[in-house]
Amino acid sequence: MIDSKTAPYAALLLRVSLGVLFLAHAGLKLFVFTPTGTAGFFQSLGLPGALAYVTIALEVIGALLLISGLYVRIVSLALIPILLGAIVFVHGPNGWLFSNENGGWEFPAFWAMALLVQALLGSGTAALFPKVSEHGLGR
Repeated sequence: MIDSKTAPYAALLLRVSLGVLFLAHAGLKLFVFTPTGTAGFFQSLGLPGALAYVTIALEVIGALLLISGLYVRIVSLALIPILLGAIVFVHGPNGWLFSNENGGWEFPAFWAMALLVQALLGSGTAALFPKVSEHGLGR
């Protein structure tokens, strides 16, 4: 049974947490690895280097939309492929546990599931533009 009084706050906490995680990962790519370094890493995996820039942009934009509560369902679903790519191209071969060398796939898999849960829940409470979220498939 869903508690209709607390569920909107649960959705809020989940979406802000997911947004902050994406900002942190984009920040890592921007400020630690640098966009050029991230592009080189993508190329070392056999992916186009330009995909790194697209990934960084999607992480930043997606994070800001999640935190603000805009288009939460769509954004949550749109970010799942980034994590599936991380599993397939980076973490999958390293085994299940993220504590394995080079990180296993448990964390990105959990993160993808959390995005799916967010897509099912919607934006919750405290969206910055509730009318846009409500009528723009964000709720």
